[in-house]
Amino acid sequence: MSSDKSTNQSVEKAVAVLEAFADGMPRRVGDVARSAEISQSTASRLLATLESAGLVERDSLSALYFLGPELLTLAGVAINQNPVHRVGRQIAQNLASDLGLGVNIALLRGVELVYLCNFEGRMSPKSHTLMGQRVPVHATSIGKSTLVGFTAAARRALPLTQYTESTITDPAVLEREVAFISRRGYATEVEEFVLGRASVAAPILDQGGKIIAAISISGPRSEIDLDSRERDLARIVIETADRISSGLGYHGPMG
Repeated sequence: MSSDKSTNQSVEKAVAVLEAFADGMPRRVGDVARSAEISQSTASRLLATLESAGLVERDSLSALYFLGPELLTLAGVAINQNPVHRVGRQIAQNLASDLGLGVNIALLRGVELVYLCNFEGRMSPKSHTLMGQRVPVHATSIGKSTLVGFTAAARRALPLTQYTESTITDPAVLEREVAFISRRGYATEVEEFVLGRASVAAPILDQGGKIIAAISISGPRSEIDLDSRERDLARIVIETADRISSGLGYHGPMG
């Protein structure tokens, strides 16, 4: 039993070491130790083990560690096995090409969403991929669209971190927003998470009608132009979410 407990703790510490790199920045041993809340000697030992497995790499000149190429293989396998990704990837890519805007699919995980894929149109270029990044459910349209599937108690327990002056941080205001989203079937967001950006999103349902993901159309605020385009973009994102949900086996009434 004690051996099992020790092994479990070692795995937990190794996971914490990998999560120390979640922001994409390289780390020294001391940085990893502080982030993972372990001793420097333990961090050094775990990093050496992870390096031998190709899960992290070390720059010999700077002594900085960063995530290794083996994670690309594992991530690729995990993403390709995901049914939402399999059903939605080509649909999202075609939509981004047609609209010239960004189209994103994210998977609901607890009180966050994890991007499965994102495609940028000619009017919404990015120099980086969103795949694998986590976003809060209260500050983005893709997140807010999933909140209709939460209980009121779960929504009240959310940490409403402020990212911009437009971020919703009042639980009562969030509840009114969720009620509005529930009635119309989609969510919008204007500079609530990132300045200069706007988006429209709708939830994706599994075979049993449970919200498990969402899809958004996003781009520069000037290109999304909700004042004149909200109705059309909302219709498109709802129809696209419906199509993906149907591909996952959901054939009941949406909403």
